[in-house]
Amino acid sequence: MDEVDSRGEPKRKRDVSFGSDVSTEQLTATGLRLCQLTTSQNDTEGVYISEVDRAVANNEYTDNRDLLSQLLVESLTLIADSTTNPFQTLKLRSPIKISSPSKYVSSPGKSLPNTKKREFPHGIVFPPEDCKENDMLNYLLDIYENVENEERLAPRRANMPPMCDMLQSARELSINFLCLVLQGAFSQTRQNRSVLLPYVLNQNLPRGFLQELVTLQSSDTFRQIFEPVLLGLHAHLQQLSLDSDDFQQPLLVLTELCEIRNATTNTRPICNLMVTLVSWLPDAFSPAIGKELQRLTFLGPFLGLSVFAEDSTKVVEHYFKDDDIKPDNLRLVTKTLQHRLEFIRGEMFRVVHALLVNGETREATLHFLSTAISRNLKRSQMQADEQMVSGDGFMLNLLSILHQLSVKIKLDKVDPYYIFSPKSKINIKEDTRIKTSCPEANSWVANLSKDPTHVWNDPKFPTECYFFTIHCLHLSLLPISRKYQRRMRATRELQRMVEELQQTEEMWKILPNAQRNRQHLKRWKSQVKRLKKGKLCAEVVLTDETLARRCLQFYGTLSQFILRCIWPSSKQLSLPLPESVPPLFAALPEYYLEDIADFLLFIVQFVPEVLDDPSTNHITTLITVFVCSLHYIQNPYLTAKFVEVIFVLNPSIQPRTEKVSEMILMDSLATKHLAPALMKFYTDIETTGSSNEFYDKFSIRYHISIIFKSLWAIPLHRVNIIKEASSGKLFIKFVNMLMNDTTFLLDESMDTLKSIHETQELLDNNEEWNKLSREQQQGRQRQLATEERQCRSYLTLAAETVDMFHYLTKDIQKPFLVSELADRLAAMFNFNLQQLCGTKCKNLKVKNAEKYGWEPKKLLNQLTDIYLHLSCEEQFAQAVANDERSYKKELFDDAIATMKRAHIKTEAQIQSFIQLQSAVEKIRIQQSKAELDLGDIPDEFLDPLMNTLMKNPVILPPSGTIMDRSIIVRHLLNSATDPFNRQPLTEDMLQPATELKAKITDWIKSKTK
Repeated sequence: MDEVDSRGEPKRKRDVSFGSDVSTEQLTATGLRLCQLTTSQNDTEGVYISEVDRAVANNEYTDNRDLLSQLLVESLTLIADSTTNPFQTLKLRSPIKISSPSKYVSSPGKSLPNTKKREFPHGIVFPPEDCKENDMLNYLLDIYENVENEERLAPRRANMPPMCDMLQSARELSINFLCLVLQGAFSQTRQNRSVLLPYVLNQNLPRGFLQELVTLQSSDTFRQIFEPVLLGLHAHLQQLSLDSDDFQQPLLVLTELCEIRNATTNTRPICNLMVTLVSWLPDAFSPAIGKELQRLTFLGPFLGLSVFAEDSTKVVEHYFKDDDIKPDNLRLVTKTLQHRLEFIRGEMFRVVHALLVNGETREATLHFLSTAISRNLKRSQMQADEQMVSGDGFMLNLLSILHQLSVKIKLDKVDPYYIFSPKSKINIKEDTRIKTSCPEANSWVANLSKDPTHVWNDPKFPTECYFFTIHCLHLSLLPISRKYQRRMRATRELQRMVEELQQTEEMWKILPNAQRNRQHLKRWKSQVKRLKKGKLCAEVVLTDETLARRCLQFYGTLSQFILRCIWPSSKQLSLPLPESVPPLFAALPEYYLEDIADFLLFIVQFVPEVLDDPSTNHITTLITVFVCSLHYIQNPYLTAKFVEVIFVLNPSIQPRTEKVSEMILMDSLATKHLAPALMKFYTDIETTGSSNEFYDKFSIRYHISIIFKSLWAIPLHRVNIIKEASSGKLFIKFVNMLMNDTTFLLDESMDTLKSIHETQELLDNNEEWNKLSREQQQGRQRQLATEERQCRSYLTLAAETVDMFHYLTKDIQKPFLVSELADRLAAMFNFNLQQLCGTKCKNLKVKNAEKYGWEPKKLLNQLTDIYLHLSCEEQFAQAVANDERSYKKELFDDAIATMKRAHIKTEAQIQSFIQLQSAVEKIRIQQSKAELDLGDIPDEFLDPLMNTLMKNPVILPPSGTIMDRSIIVRHLLNSATDPFNRQPLTEDMLQPATELKAKITDWIKSKTK
């Protein structure tokens, strides 16, 4: 009987929510409430189960945990056996109060909110299956959530025993029974399909539940539960692409799972499970090892999310279906896709990072990364078979992960000998090296292994990650850039073919092949549209500033790494470098340097704004060092790429890179060494060993000429060039090659202009044109198009070589007039002056001359300026007079008349030109008199090549032939061989023919007495 106070009223009992005195009846009531059960058939807030009622009434349980277990077994059995779920419509009840009128029924009072049951909206991407397991999962998850509600609404009571023990047991048992459900203990077992996955994907789990589920299970139970979850994520993602946001949730789930850590064992259980999956890294079973890795490995679909048209047609169809997308829309689409790509790369970095920091999975993850690289080595080929290798998107996502992993790596922690080590996961044995052959490099490595003083270090993570990034860059971004360039060329070529066929439609529409031509047009237009859409997809990646900046920063560290291989980091870098090339540097793969150059060319084209990054300084230093150290690089085309980089950075080519160009040209190393190095390379590139060397050298020298013009405009560089011009043979060789190029380019330009002139006249003459057959007309039109392209190219190159002569001769004269150059130089200028001012100059007149870059007035102005620049030296007038092929007094008369008529010279300049003409004529008179005096010259006194009187005869040791020194030295400037037997010959090998010289001298004296 209840106690009463002195007033006769029942004493008020203490609310147990504020103390620890909880009765057995209250604990039982809490257990029933948590499990949504009741012992009263009239209670609508719980489900009545007679077996439960009896067990509670008879105390058929040993403790509270046993009670909860029995309640859960009965509830789950009821759900399994019922047609409908009896718990579906229940509401959560409030915590029990001591004042409850019934022992096991809740009372009114502070109530819980009526929370909705777990629901999956109609039309969701990851719907659950309609099955009993879902009802059981919902029920058990509600229990877990009920525990949280109890703890939240009565925190003091819930944190004190025995109530806290009761709630903890409820929490653990809800998880344990959920595991039994997932294993099929209460229904039919489902293989390779996870009932839990839709809850995870739709974020339909209580807070903290997943963490406990992952960390509380035994290994066998854990695998049975989470292997289907992982495989389900893998299967889901294979069906998704970037055409919607649906791909994001599987990525977020995978990240969340991987980052769950067991605090007791300090491991990540999901990571441990992931690397034991059969699909983690299966063995290759076909030649398409790269494609297999993307399609069959567990991480493949996650890393394979891509915007490239070759990887996902859904992206093209969704974002680029319109043929003419507006610029504003295109920018919006590009930014959207770039943000999605960055999201993917960020989440996948977290996944891989979790795998690497987890000690038990680090080695398996490194093996996966190295295998992804090794199976895609064929991507570095110029025309890789895309069916054999992983997709572009896969490789770029992998690259981004490696970038983020390597961003904090210090170069001091990177072992430069790693790639040569027997323990290396990267194979470079067949790769071309910077300054040695593969056999020589392999021999050097073998000797290192035998050297007792050398020890191969065990690979550490910073070293492996750094080299993985180098090689992944080589296989990802740069091949994609090259493929983009090929796509652009293919698009232009197809458009040209379409235009040509459409322009000639009047000719072929009445021919038998008209239908075939229409089919060609239709197919080509379709291909152009497809290529353009593929181009837009590629540009989403190629214009991604975030990716470009990461690559630039990494190449900045790679530049430092390479320079450390040739110069100790503790010393200030200086030039020239030692003649002996360090074997470590010599044995590095050539593409370590080439990729840096290719990347900069790519950056300048697509995202030049990222070059403001501080890491650019390290790259520009590397470029300067190797352009100024030609003997450190074996392949001249690699040096040519670095020259091309300096060229494209020039403000006249890319205005947005002016600061970077200035950074290179004004570097203290460049101001002393760049100009001489460019002169030497200009001459060295004459022979490269390539089948295309003759034409390659012109484009390379064009780059050099543009750079040289910039250097000449900088006073410090100009002083060094003038100093170099007066110091030795290098400048003379440089001028010799400059003359060779100018001669060839102007000759070819004039010839093509004459041919274009003839064709244009023929086209204007309808009578003559109509006499040609249709095939002949088409042939002449194709020839005209070819000649127009060639003419533009030749004139562009020729204009730069003439311009170089123009500004160099203004301040430098004597080196141009040495005996081995003067006569050829004068003859070249005389011949071209004759072309411009002679009787046949009208043959060079063409329509739309500016279309070809043909500026005859400018060319004549520069040529005559060069005459005036050199006229201050007596040797020049002598050289002009020596030219018997082109020079005539009438030639200068015509030139003077043209200059006056075109108003390209002042009166003072014309007078100077007339004075030069007078000096040449005076020398001509003297030469004629000397020839009459000498008469017939004995054969032994004649040069065997030029058939002229030798003034300084020398012996050529390889053949024993005697030649005039000036003539053989001129030959040696172009080829270091004996012209009579092609044996090696240099100027210092020449031997004076003193006896013959004395004879010639005596003979001349005898004739001139």
